[in-house]
Amino acid sequence: MAEKHEYQVDLTWLEDRKGEVSSPELTDTIETATPPDFPKGMPNIWSPEHFLVAAVESCLMTTFLAIAENSKLDFISFKSKAIGKLDKVEGKFQMTEIVLKPVLEITDENNAERAKRIIEKSEKACLISNSIKTKIILEPEIVIASVGV
Repeated sequence: MAEKHEYQVDLTWLEDRKGEVSSPELTDTIETATPPDFPKGMPNIWSPEHFLVAAVESCLMTTFLAIAENSKLDFISFKSKAIGKLDKVEGKFQMTEIVLKPVLEITDENNAERAKRIIEKSEKACLISNSIKTKIILEPEIVIASVGV
């Protein structure tokens, strides 16, 4: 794998406080707008704030999937919830923290601690988390699946 990579994202303003994000590398486009918390913000449209939180959360998942595969960790499901906290710091808004709440379902309770360590390792290795100054708080939950019910 090469040491350097580039990812192109294009943006076109549509109207009001709304635009459209696309990439020549992808087929889908996504509307983006100022969130409704701000003047002239628009509800029900992805905002830059949502994208930032989603980038951290999806990076946790993709990093976890790679590390879990390399570690031969069997699991049933991986789900996550992420909450970004936007605060005003020294007169400027910034995402001060993102709480990641992954839930990993496994069948073997003997792997619970190992699974938790793999999630923690994944968060530390996440390139998006390592690229931002936002505080990342990890609250993993390991669920043991009931077998034969």
